[in-house]
Amino acid sequence: MITIWGGATGRTIRAHWMAHEVALDYEPKLIGSRTGETQSEEFKALNVKEKIPVLIDGDFVLTESAAIVTYLGDTYGLGYDLVPPPMTKERAKYNEWLSYIQMELDAHTLYIMRKHRDLSAIYGEAPAAITAAIEGFQKQIRFAEKQLSDHKYLISDTFSAADLMLTSVLTWAKAYGIALSERLESYSKENCDREAYQKAAKLNFSISAGA
Repeated sequence: MITIWGGATGRTIRAHWMAHEVALDYEPKLIGSRTGETQSEEFKALNVKEKIPVLIDGDFVLTESAAIVTYLGDTYGLGYDLVPPPMTKERAKYNEWLSYIQMELDAHTLYIMRKHRDLSAIYGEAPAAITAAIEGFQKQIRFAEKQLSDHKYLISDTFSAADLMLTSVLTWAKAYGIALSERLESYSKENCDREAYQKAAKLNFSISAGA
């Protein structure tokens, strides 16, 4: 049995969405971040980082949403063409997109906002950091917007896990009140209309993220 731990966040939705894209039969363990559940001895035995999501496949444990998404595509996505084959130029571009999404759009901008707004009781209020994060997101998103101005999707003519990852940060940005261009709005809406996203979102956001 495959298990995916975690729910309620823009990062955990990625794992659940990918599992639904490849029609995977798995068990969701919907624990939220900062609810105390990630500090349990059971969970820390899986991930000492105390972070979600976590995927368990037999005796194999995998953390980090991008790694989980890629593993599911490589291992269970035969015929779905969601992750380019290893050792190809398409795979290199896929890795480039995931690195950009995780760092420039997630960690360096949106998560800064989460730390100093949603989690200000822990990390402190920092209005200047939030303003800089919004400006940083608006600057860095141009890379994706340029690609999507001439293409329907990031890598090829079909939806891929890179589009899944980008859509997860676009919906996160919208939830934080960051305005998106018309092209990014339509791109995000189309991807969120996918049946797999709808099923995953209903599951993932059925619990609270915690403080």
